[in-house]
Amino acid sequence: MATPARPEWLAVDRYVGDVFALQDAALAQAAQAAARAGLPDIAVSAPQGRLLELLARLRRPHLILELGTLGGYSTICLARALEGGGRLFSLELSEHHADVARQSVAAAGLGELVEIRTTPALEGIAALAAEGQGPFDLIFFDADKAPMGDYFLACLPLAAPDALLIFDNTVRGGGLADEASSDPSVLGVRRLHELLAAEPRVRATTIQTVGDKGHDGLTLALLGG
Repeated sequence: MATPARPEWLAVDRYVGDVFALQDAALAQAAQAAARAGLPDIAVSAPQGRLLELLARLRRPHLILELGTLGGYSTICLARALEGGGRLFSLELSEHHADVARQSVAAAGLGELVEIRTTPALEGIAALAAEGQGPFDLIFFDADKAPMGDYFLACLPLAAPDALLIFDNTVRGGGLADEASSDPSVLGVRRLHELLAAEPRVRATTIQTVGDKGHDGLTLALLGG
């Protein structure tokens, strides 16, 4: 459920991006490469990407898991926060998207820290578990929204006891509050909220956002909180 961005929201995003120089050469290249390759314009914005990096730096992660790579913009933001010797695993359904992302991540000088796997998310999570990967200090959920609750449940066994979980696009233009909605994405994020609320190890909140992605938001959850 998309809500068109208002001119003042776009202006604020541009101002913040300019004053803090949010989009450096590597991130600009990633955005341009995604556009040239015809990827959908659904990546995190520059201010959102910096927010991801700041949250990750606060967590000081050694292992990060990302669900939904797209063109690698958020991957670069998160990988920059890895502690020495850290690794980021990113799961992406589309081989085309994954190829574009791999090139952008490598151009950003992060190729040795990031492994992008082409796989459905649940299969990729199961493979990581079978390999004994983890525990993950930070998990960023930016894949399809209808099964978001399933992704959360599947990732819980791989999460560190104090892991930070970040879920993108969880407000759905206000649809999150619509009890009568039949939109699968809205139903998915509503179920996610119910699962988070029922999990005794989780302390969570959802923040609404506006900007060049319209009216949306993200959910933050801390295990052991």
